[in-house]
Amino acid sequence: MQVAQTGRSGGEWKPMRVLVCAALLVPGALASGEQTDGSQAPLPDVRQLMQQVQAHQRELDKLRESYTYSSIETTQDIDANGQVKKTETQEHENFFVNGHVVQRLVKKDGKPLGEHDEQKETERVTKMVEKAEKTPPGQPLEGPSISVSRLLEIMDVRNERRVLFRGRAAIVFDFVGRKDAKTHGIAEDASKKLQGTIWIDEADRQVAHLEVSFVDNFHVLGGLFANIQKGSNFRFDQSQVNGELWLPTGGEGTFLARVLLVKNMRQHFVERDFDYKRFRVETQQGKDAPSAGKKLN
Repeated sequence: MQVAQTGRSGGEWKPMRVLVCAALLVPGALASGEQTDGSQAPLPDVRQLMQQVQAHQRELDKLRESYTYSSIETTQDIDANGQVKKTETQEHENFFVNGHVVQRLVKKDGKPLGEHDEQKETERVTKMVEKAEKTPPGQPLEGPSISVSRLLEIMDVRNERRVLFRGRAAIVFDFVGRKDAKTHGIAEDASKKLQGTIWIDEADRQVAHLEVSFVDNFHVLGGLFANIQKGSNFRFDQSQVNGELWLPTGGEGTFLARVLLVKNMRQHFVERDFDYKRFRVETQQGKDAPSAGKKLN
């Protein structure tokens, strides 16, 4: 499992989302509705637990390739007084190729793409599919990445516990970047500035909920390109679909940055995932994969 960008169309994922992935509020606090599980069973080793999560993810990669789902991303530009200056929405169709999620943009601000933009999007998606077919699962299609094992080396892990989360037993732990950790590359450097909490579904060994925030400013390229500000945050959710695999259900966050030393950027973004469909894929995966085969659900 990699903390990385995953083929979002046209680079819509902003830098903070690329760096922390797929997200968050204030770690250490119990999520809404979270209750202590009460089980006396010993807690698993965190490193071993995350290795099991990664292995289970790989086992389900082929099954995911028979699924497609829709997502709507809403991005709001916020002024210094907290007022919304601009709102943009994008709707995507999402499908999986060789363990990678690929998005096809279908609407902007509620309107279908025009003929010219649709042709350009088809060309982009075709290239992304070809790239996904050649990129081993677990490696990013675009942008920096960091493996979970390496992330755990950079983080201090604490407060492991077993709780009830949305009615299911979950293993939860908090993490915070070690300032003294030796790091290389933008993804590892950014990880030292993060703190968060992760909820692992105990039965299915899947990430059910993730919360991450920057606890210090992070300077991209020494601050010449961007300064991601303390307080930027993101949270991410997954849920079981059709009783057989877990897929994203949405995310939300706030991005605060100063870009190119002159422009302040404040954005709030929300993603909602829905309309999960399973297909019996009878043809080779390709740019039209979501419409291939027979719809089962």
